[in-house]
Amino acid sequence: MTAGKETMGEQPIFTCKAHVFHIDPKTKRSWMSASSAAVSVSFFYDSSRNLYRIISVEGTKAVINSTITANMTFTKTSQKFGQWSDVRANTVYGLGFASEAELGKFIEKFQEVKEAIQAQQCGGAKATNGSGAATPVASATASPLLAARAADEPPAPAQPKVEDDAMMVHQRAHSVSSTLQGGYATVGRAPRGPPAAPESGDSAEQQLRYENDRLKLALAQSSANAKKWEVELATLKSNNLRLTAALQESTANVDEWKRQLHQYREEVARARHYATGKGGDANEVEQLRQRVAQLEAELAQKNEELAQITKSKKSEQDAEAKLAQSQLELALAAQDGQRQVIQALNDQLARQIDELSNIHREINTALQT
Repeated sequence: MTAGKETMGEQPIFTCKAHVFHIDPKTKRSWMSASSAAVSVSFFYDSSRNLYRIISVEGTKAVINSTITANMTFTKTSQKFGQWSDVRANTVYGLGFASEAELGKFIEKFQEVKEAIQAQQCGGAKATNGSGAATPVASATASPLLAARAADEPPAPAQPKVEDDAMMVHQRAHSVSSTLQGGYATVGRAPRGPPAAPESGDSAEQQLRYENDRLKLALAQSSANAKKWEVELATLKSNNLRLTAALQESTANVDEWKRQLHQYREEVARARHYATGKGGDANEVEQLRQRVAQLEAELAQKNEELAQITKSKKSEQDAEAKLAQSQLELALAAQDGQRQVIQALNDQLARQIDELSNIHREINTALQT
Protein backbone atom coordinates (compact mmCIF):
# COMPACT_ATOMS: atom_id res chain seq x y z
CA MET A 1 0.00 0.00 0.00
CA THR A 2 1.45 3.36 -1.01
CA ALA A 3 1.86 5.91 1.75
CA GLY A 4 0.38 9.42 1.30
CA LYS A 5 0.58 12.69 3.16
CA GLU A 6 0.52 12.81 6.94
CA THR A 7 -2.89 13.59 8.41
CA MET A 8 -3.46 16.14 11.09
CA GLY A 9 -4.02 13.53 13.81
CA GLU A 10 -1.17 11.11 13.01
CA GLN A 11 2.20 11.78 14.63
CA PRO A 12 5.44 9.72 14.99
CA ILE A 13 5.99 8.55 18.58
CA PHE A 14 9.11 6.37 18.24
CA THR A 15 11.80 5.88 15.57
CA CYS A 16 14.68 3.43 15.27
CA LYS A 17 17.03 2.00 12.62
CA ALA A 18 16.76 -1.61 11.38
CA HIS A 19 17.04 -3.84 8.35
CA VAL A 20 13.57 -4.84 7.09
CA PHE A 21 12.66 -8.34 5.89
CA HIS A 22 9.49 -9.94 4.53
CA ILE A 23 8.61 -13.62 4.75
CA ASP A 24 8.77 -15.44 1.41
CA PRO A 25 5.10 -15.66 0.30
CA LYS A 26 5.76 -18.90 -1.57
CA THR A 27 7.59 -21.04 0.96
CA LYS A 28 6.64 -19.25 4.23
CA ARG A 29 10.00 -20.55 5.55
CA SER A 30 12.68 -18.06 4.44
CA TRP A 31 13.22 -14.30 4.63
CA MET A 32 13.51 -11.84 1.74
CA SER A 33 15.32 -8.54 2.25
CA ALA A 34 12.91 -5.62 1.83
CA SER A 35 15.47 -2.84 2.39
CA SER A 36 18.96 -2.49 0.94
CA ALA A 37 20.34 -1.11 4.23
CA ALA A 38 19.22 -0.12 7.72
CA VAL A 39 16.24 2.26 7.39
CA SER A 40 14.11 4.26 9.81
CA VAL A 41 11.22 2.32 11.34
CA SER A 42 8.63 4.48 13.15
CA PHE A 43 5.55 4.02 15.31
CA PHE A 44 2.75 6.45 14.33
CA TYR A 45 -0.31 7.34 16.41
CA ASP A 46 -3.52 8.77 14.89
CA SER A 47 -5.38 10.49 17.74
CA SER A 48 -8.48 11.10 15.62
CA ARG A 49 -8.98 7.39 14.96
CA ASN A 50 -7.11 5.94 17.97
CA LEU A 51 -4.96 4.03 15.50
CA TYR A 52 -1.34 2.88 15.77
CA ARG A 53 0.81 1.96 12.78
CA ILE A 54 4.42 0.89 12.07
CA ILE A 55 5.76 2.57 8.94
CA SER A 56 9.12 2.40 7.17
CA VAL A 57 10.03 4.03 3.85
CA GLU A 58 13.12 3.51 1.71
CA GLY A 59 13.32 6.04 -1.10
CA THR A 60 9.78 6.16 -2.50
CA LYS A 61 8.85 2.64 -1.41
CA ALA A 62 6.99 1.84 1.80
CA VAL A 63 8.67 -1.36 3.03
CA ILE A 64 6.48 -1.50 6.18
CA ASN A 65 2.88 -0.30 6.51
CA SER A 66 1.41 -2.32 9.36
CA THR A 67 -1.60 -1.38 11.49
CA ILE A 68 -1.09 -2.65 15.04
CA THR A 69 -3.91 -4.66 16.64
CA ALA A 70 -4.40 -6.07 20.10
CA ASN A 71 -3.88 -9.61 18.77
CA MET A 72 -0.42 -8.97 17.33
CA THR A 73 2.63 -10.46 19.01
CA PHE A 74 6.24 -9.43 18.46
CA THR A 75 8.54 -12.46 18.79
CA LYS A 76 12.27 -12.14 19.54
CA THR A 77 13.90 -15.00 17.60
CA SER A 78 17.56 -14.10 18.26
CA GLN A 79 19.68 -11.49 20.03
CA LYS A 80 19.28 -8.93 17.24
CA PHE A 81 16.25 -10.12 15.27
CA GLY A 82 12.49 -10.12 15.86
CA GLN A 83 9.30 -10.56 13.85
CA TRP A 84 5.53 -10.07 13.88
CA SER A 85 2.67 -11.21 11.65
CA ASP A 86 0.20 -8.81 10.01
CA VAL A 87 -2.96 -10.58 8.86
CA ARG A 88 -4.32 -7.53 7.05
CA ALA A 89 -1.10 -7.12 5.04
CA ASN A 90 -0.95 -10.93 4.62
CA THR A 91 2.75 -11.09 5.47
CA VAL A 92 5.24 -11.52 8.29
CA TYR A 93 7.66 -8.64 8.94
CA GLY A 94 11.18 -9.16 10.30
CA LEU A 95 13.57 -6.55 11.73
CA GLY A 96 17.33 -6.92 12.16
CA PHE A 97 18.94 -4.48 14.63
CA ALA A 98 22.53 -3.44 15.16
CA SER A 99 22.43 -4.40 18.85
CA GLU A 100 20.30 -6.29 21.33
CA ALA A 101 19.64 -3.06 23.26
CA GLU A 102 17.96 -1.46 20.23
CA LEU A 103 15.83 -4.57 19.76
CA GLY A 104 14.81 -4.36 23.43
CA LYS A 105 13.68 -0.74 23.01
CA PHE A 106 11.56 -1.70 20.01
CA ILE A 107 9.97 -4.58 21.93
CA GLU A 108 9.16 -2.27 24.86
CA LYS A 109 7.48 0.25 22.54
CA PHE A 110 5.56 -2.50 20.74
CA GLN A 111 4.29 -3.85 24.08
CA GLU A 112 3.40 -0.35 25.27
CA VAL A 113 1.35 0.32 22.12
CA LYS A 114 -0.33 -3.07 22.34
CA GLU A 115 -1.35 -2.46 25.98
CA ALA A 116 -2.72 0.94 25.02
CA ILE A 117 -4.84 -0.66 22.27
CA GLN A 118 -6.10 -3.35 24.64
CA ALA A 119 -7.02 -0.69 27.19
CA GLN A 120 -8.94 1.23 24.52
CA GLN A 121 -10.86 -1.87 23.49
CA CYS A 122 -11.71 -2.84 27.06
CA GLY A 123 -12.86 0.48 28.49
CA GLY A 124 -12.74 3.19 25.83
CA ALA A 125 -10.96 6.47 26.36
CA LYS A 126 -11.77 6.67 30.10
CA ALA A 127 -10.37 3.22 30.80
CA THR A 128 -7.25 4.12 28.88
CA ASN A 129 -6.62 7.25 30.96
CA GLY A 130 -7.40 5.38 34.20
CA SER A 131 -4.88 2.61 33.46
CA GLY A 132 -2.02 5.12 33.26
CA ALA A 133 -1.38 4.75 29.49
CA ALA A 134 -0.43 8.29 28.53
CA THR A 135 -0.87 9.66 25.01
CA PRO A 136 2.41 9.06 23.16
CA VAL A 137 4.66 12.06 22.55
CA ALA A 138 6.20 12.65 19.12
CA SER A 139 9.83 11.56 18.94
CA ALA A 140 12.44 14.20 18.13
CA THR A 141 14.26 11.62 16.04
CA ALA A 142 11.29 10.90 13.76
CA SER A 143 12.22 11.13 10.11
CA PRO A 144 10.50 13.98 8.14
CA LEU A 145 10.35 11.62 5.19
CA LEU A 146 8.42 9.11 7.29
CA ALA A 147 6.09 11.84 8.40
CA ALA A 148 5.49 12.81 4.79
CA ARG A 149 5.09 9.17 3.76
CA ALA A 150 2.74 8.14 6.54
CA ALA A 151 0.13 6.14 4.65
CA ASP A 152 -3.03 8.06 3.73
CA GLU A 153 -5.18 4.95 3.92
CA PRO A 154 -8.93 4.98 4.78
CA PRO A 155 -9.98 4.03 8.29
CA ALA A 156 -10.09 0.30 8.86
CA PRO A 157 -13.70 -0.96 8.70
CA ALA A 158 -15.20 -2.30 11.87
CA GLN A 159 -14.79 -6.05 12.07
CA PRO A 160 -17.47 -8.30 13.56
CA LYS A 161 -16.55 -10.49 16.49
CA VAL A 162 -16.37 -13.64 14.37
CA GLU A 163 -13.77 -12.07 12.08
CA ASP A 164 -11.74 -10.88 15.08
CA ASP A 165 -11.70 -14.43 16.45
CA ALA A 166 -10.62 -15.82 13.09
CA MET A 167 -7.93 -13.18 12.91
CA MET A 168 -6.69 -14.23 16.35
CA VAL A 169 -6.50 -17.88 15.21
CA HIS A 170 -4.53 -16.87 12.12
CA GLN A 171 -2.18 -14.74 14.23
CA ARG A 172 -1.52 -17.49 16.76
CA ALA A 173 -0.99 -19.99 13.96
CA HIS A 174 1.65 -17.68 12.49
CA SER A 175 3.28 -17.62 15.91
CA VAL A 176 3.41 -21.43 15.97
CA SER A 177 5.02 -21.51 12.53
CA SER A 178 7.54 -18.84 13.49
CA THR A 179 8.50 -20.78 16.62
CA LEU A 180 9.22 -23.89 14.60
CA GLN A 181 11.19 -21.97 12.00
CA GLY A 182 13.24 -20.02 14.57
CA GLY A 183 13.95 -22.81 17.08
CA TYR A 184 14.42 -25.89 14.88
CA ALA A 185 15.66 -24.59 11.57
CA THR A 186 18.88 -26.56 11.97
CA VAL A 187 17.28 -29.95 12.65
CA GLY A 188 17.51 -31.02 8.99
CA ARG A 189 16.19 -30.43 5.51
CA ALA A 190 13.44 -32.55 4.05
CA PRO A 191 13.62 -33.75 0.45
CA ARG A 192 10.39 -31.94 -0.37
CA GLY A 193 8.95 -28.55 0.47
CA PRO A 194 6.44 -27.77 3.25
CA PRO A 195 2.69 -28.27 2.70
CA ALA A 196 1.02 -25.38 0.90
CA ALA A 197 -0.34 -22.71 3.25
CA PRO A 198 -4.12 -22.19 3.11
CA GLU A 199 -5.53 -18.94 1.77
CA SER A 200 -6.61 -16.24 4.20
CA GLY A 201 -10.26 -16.95 3.54
CA ASP A 202 -10.13 -20.65 4.42
CA SER A 203 -11.82 -21.98 7.50
CA ALA A 204 -10.21 -22.45 10.91
CA GLU A 205 -10.22 -26.24 10.43
CA GLN A 206 -8.05 -25.92 7.31
CA GLN A 207 -5.65 -23.69 9.25
CA LEU A 208 -5.43 -26.28 12.04
CA ARG A 209 -4.72 -29.06 9.56
CA TYR A 210 -2.07 -26.93 7.88
CA GLU A 211 -0.23 -26.28 11.15
CA ASN A 212 -0.54 -29.95 12.12
CA ASP A 213 1.10 -30.95 8.80
CA ARG A 214 3.97 -28.51 9.42
CA LEU A 215 4.59 -29.97 12.87
CA LYS A 216 4.56 -33.51 11.47
CA LEU A 217 7.05 -32.48 8.77
CA ALA A 218 9.45 -31.03 11.34
CA LEU A 219 9.19 -34.23 13.39
CA ALA A 220 9.88 -36.35 10.30
CA GLN A 221 12.98 -34.26 9.53
CA SER A 222 14.31 -34.82 13.06
CA SER A 223 13.66 -38.57 12.82
CA ALA A 224 15.54 -38.74 9.51
CA ASN A 225 18.54 -36.96 11.06
CA ALA A 226 18.46 -39.33 14.04
CA LYS A 227 18.61 -42.35 11.69
CA LYS A 228 21.50 -40.74 9.81
CA TRP A 229 23.49 -40.35 13.06
CA GLU A 230 22.74 -43.95 13.98
CA VAL A 231 24.27 -45.08 10.65
CA GLU A 232 27.32 -42.87 11.31
CA LEU A 233 27.66 -44.38 14.78
CA ALA A 234 27.55 -47.93 13.37
CA THR A 235 30.25 -46.99 10.83
CA LEU A 236 32.50 -45.60 13.55
CA LYS A 237 32.04 -48.73 15.64
CA SER A 238 33.04 -50.85 12.63
CA ASN A 239 36.16 -48.70 12.09
CA ASN A 240 37.03 -49.07 15.76
CA LEU A 241 36.83 -52.87 15.45
CA ARG A 242 39.15 -52.81 12.42
CA LEU A 243 41.67 -50.64 14.28
CA THR A 244 41.57 -53.03 17.22
CA ALA A 245 42.30 -55.98 14.89
CA ALA A 246 45.22 -54.08 13.33
CA LEU A 247 46.60 -53.34 16.78
CA GLN A 248 46.43 -57.01 17.73
CA GLU A 249 48.21 -57.97 14.49
CA SER A 250 51.00 -55.47 15.20
CA THR A 251 51.36 -56.87 18.71
CA ALA A 252 51.73 -60.38 17.24
CA ASN A 253 54.46 -59.12 14.86
CA VAL A 254 56.35 -57.60 17.76
CA ASP A 255 56.18 -60.91 19.62
CA GLU A 256 57.63 -62.68 16.57
CA TRP A 257 60.51 -60.19 16.42
CA LYS A 258 61.23 -60.81 20.09
CA ARG A 259 61.26 -64.57 19.52
CA GLN A 260 63.80 -64.25 16.67
CA LEU A 261 65.92 -61.93 18.79
CA HIS A 262 66.01 -64.51 21.56
CA GLN A 263 67.15 -67.17 19.08
CA TYR A 264 70.00 -64.93 17.88
CA ARG A 265 71.13 -64.35 21.45
CA GLU A 266 71.19 -68.08 22.17
CA GLU A 267 73.20 -68.74 19.00
CA VAL A 268 75.73 -66.06 19.96
CA ALA A 269 76.05 -67.53 23.43
CA ARG A 270 76.68 -71.01 22.06
CA ALA A 271 79.30 -69.70 19.62
CA ARG A 272 81.16 -67.89 22.37
CA HIS A 273 81.11 -70.96 24.59
CA TYR A 274 82.40 -73.13 21.76
CA ALA A 275 85.16 -70.65 20.90
CA THR A 276 86.43 -70.42 24.46
CA GLY A 277 86.37 -74.18 25.01
CA LYS A 278 88.26 -75.06 21.83
CA GLY A 279 91.97 -74.22 22.05
CA GLY A 280 93.22 -76.10 18.92
CA ASP A 281 93.02 -74.68 15.47
CA ALA A 282 93.68 -70.94 15.37
CA ASN A 283 91.97 -70.55 12.02
CA GLU A 284 88.79 -72.19 13.26
CA VAL A 285 88.85 -69.99 16.35
CA GLU A 286 89.23 -66.90 14.15
CA GLN A 287 86.29 -68.01 12.01
CA LEU A 288 84.20 -68.51 15.09
CA ARG A 289 85.13 -65.04 16.35
CA GLN A 290 84.14 -63.52 13.02
CA ARG A 291 80.86 -65.43 13.14
CA VAL A 292 80.24 -64.13 16.65
CA ALA A 293 80.98 -60.55 15.53
CA GLN A 294 78.62 -60.97 12.57
CA LEU A 295 75.88 -62.35 14.77
CA GLU A 296 76.35 -59.50 17.25
CA ALA A 297 76.09 -56.96 14.40
CA GLU A 298 72.93 -58.63 13.13
CA LEU A 299 71.58 -58.70 16.66
CA ALA A 300 72.21 -54.94 17.08
CA GLN A 301 70.55 -54.26 13.74
CA LYS A 302 67.53 -56.36 14.67
CA ASN A 303 67.27 -54.56 18.01
CA GLU A 304 67.31 -51.18 16.24
CA GLU A 305 64.71 -52.29 13.68
CA LEU A 306 62.51 -53.71 16.43
CA ALA A 307 62.70 -50.45 18.39
CA GLN A 308 61.79 -48.37 15.32
CA ILE A 309 58.92 -50.65 14.33
CA THR A 310 57.58 -50.72 17.86
CA LYS A 311 57.77 -46.93 18.15
CA SER A 312 56.12 -46.24 14.76
CA LYS A 313 53.40 -48.84 15.28
CA LYS A 314 52.63 -47.55 18.75
CA SER A 315 52.39 -43.90 17.64
CA GLU A 316 50.24 -44.84 14.63
CA GLN A 317 47.95 -47.03 16.69
CA ASP A 318 47.62 -44.39 19.40
CA ALA A 319 46.70 -41.72 16.83
CA GLU A 320 44.15 -43.95 15.11
CA ALA A 321 42.66 -45.02 18.41
CA LYS A 322 42.34 -41.42 19.62
CA LEU A 323 40.74 -40.34 16.33
CA ALA A 324 38.27 -43.19 16.42
CA GLN A 325 37.45 -42.50 20.06
CA SER A 326 36.86 -38.78 19.42
CA GLN A 327 34.65 -39.52 16.40
CA LEU A 328 32.68 -42.05 18.40
CA GLU A 329 32.15 -39.60 21.27
CA LEU A 330 31.09 -36.87 18.83
CA ALA A 331 28.59 -39.18 17.16
CA LEU A 332 27.17 -40.26 20.51
CA ALA A 333 26.79 -36.64 21.63
CA ALA A 334 25.13 -35.70 18.35
CA GLN A 335 22.75 -38.63 18.63
CA ASP A 336 21.79 -37.60 22.16
CA GLY A 337 21.17 -34.07 20.91
CA GLN A 338 18.96 -35.36 18.11
CA ARG A 339 16.99 -37.47 20.55
CA GLN A 340 16.44 -34.45 22.76
CA VAL A 341 15.27 -32.43 19.75
CA ILE A 342 12.84 -35.19 18.78
CA GLN A 343 11.48 -35.31 22.32
CA ALA A 344 11.10 -31.53 22.39
CA LEU A 345 9.30 -31.61 19.05
CA ASN A 346 6.95 -34.32 20.29
CA ASP A 347 6.14 -32.29 23.40
CA GLN A 348 5.65 -29.11 21.39
CA LEU A 349 3.48 -30.93 18.87
CA ALA A 350 1.20 -32.14 21.66
CA ARG A 351 1.00 -28.67 23.21
CA GLN A 352 0.30 -26.93 19.91
CA ILE A 353 -2.40 -29.45 18.95
CA ASP A 354 -4.11 -28.91 22.31
CA GLU A 355 -3.84 -25.14 21.95
CA LEU A 356 -5.19 -25.17 18.39
CA SER A 357 -8.03 -27.45 19.46
CA ASN A 358 -8.96 -25.01 22.24
CA ILE A 359 -8.91 -22.13 19.76
CA HIS A 360 -11.14 -24.11 17.42
CA ARG A 361 -13.62 -24.74 20.21
CA GLU A 362 -13.58 -21.05 21.16
CA ILE A 363 -14.35 -20.05 17.56
CA ASN A 364 -17.20 -22.56 17.34
CA THR A 365 -18.59 -21.20 20.61
CA ALA A 366 -18.31 -17.64 19.32
CA LEU A 367 -20.03 -18.59 16.06
CA GLN A 368 -22.87 -20.30 17.91
CA THR A 369 -23.46 -17.30 20.15
